[in-house]
Amino acid sequence: MAIDYQSLAVRGVQALSPYQPGKPIEELARELGLNPAEIIKLASNENPLGPSEKALEAARQALSELCLYPDGNGFNLKQALSKRLNVGMDQITLGNGSNDVLEVITRCFADADSEVVFSQYAFAVYPLVTQAIDAKGVSVPAREWGHDLDAMAEAVTDRTRLVFVANPNNPTGTVHTAEAIESFLKKIPENVLVVLDEAYCEYLTGDQYPDGVELLDRFPNLIVCRTFSKAWGLAALRVGYSISSPAIADILNRVRQPFNVDTVALSAATAVLEDEEYLQRSRDVNTAGLRQLQDAFDRMGLSYIPSAGNFVAVEVGEQAMGVYQSLLAHGVIVRPIAGYGMPRHLRVSVGLPEENERFIEALAQALTASGLSD
Repeated sequence: MAIDYQSLAVRGVQALSPYQPGKPIEELARELGLNPAEIIKLASNENPLGPSEKALEAARQALSELCLYPDGNGFNLKQALSKRLNVGMDQITLGNGSNDVLEVITRCFADADSEVVFSQYAFAVYPLVTQAIDAKGVSVPAREWGHDLDAMAEAVTDRTRLVFVANPNNPTGTVHTAEAIESFLKKIPENVLVVLDEAYCEYLTGDQYPDGVELLDRFPNLIVCRTFSKAWGLAALRVGYSISSPAIADILNRVRQPFNVDTVALSAATAVLEDEEYLQRSRDVNTAGLRQLQDAFDRMGLSYIPSAGNFVAVEVGEQAMGVYQSLLAHGVIVRPIAGYGMPRHLRVSVGLPEENERFIEALAQALTASGLSD
């Protein structure tokens, strides 16, 4: 009799479905026989500028050390982050992307007897890591596509161990002010950890938005997570980190894998932190790109969720998957988000101006073909 290996998996894992990333360019080229060089990918919230030259040069120099294990403590990167953020090196935990850090946090502080609170329409990794450890996920209904912070605070019980808050949120792009985040944190008991996921924080402008790091001294139960995959342009190298109290960081560093960030990634991330010009260009291109996309949606009469990230969710109706497939045929990859409970929307990452324009033209054709536009 054949063994049912699925039944041998721990209970939380048995019902999991793998995370579905954006379709790779190479995959679409194989499926439809398209030229990869003519495909544009606006599906994964990547930086359209390409990597920083400073990061590239540091990566090249690090290649000669591929035969050696990386620095398991990431000293140089932690030192650079410590200087930039004005925090102690003992407050930083490095991860193989911020997803790695999110999983480590969950495994450290929650178990099958715990509850983990997150918002409807929030980042898919929160429920995934919660289910993997067989904890109870508590999804709080969203308010105007964003986190209902008051309702999330009310959802905390004596079994709650973690609360995930994404600011800005993926995939909706909604954002809360510094005042709202601080008011929320004051309502959470100190024995409940709040994970403030700031993967897109570098795109925020104006002092009305929070810098989670500045809240750490007043809220010792806060963990701030960030990434080099978005505005810093290093998605392929997978570098993320959290900042917390030294006591929490000590616990996280007991569980994270000792060489979870490789030498090339450590070198590139350390170098890019000194490239302020690149960061500003990333912001400028994103600001202009969001305006370009949202102005086009206005002209087309399409509803969308105003975004503070480097993407925008646009509502194209019940035939969203048909529109998505039509865009693929035009060599344009965006992200369907039915898996987030948003089957009428597509999420579009900001590209370069010419990439955004090509998407806009392809979208108009797709809408016409689907009978959704004249």
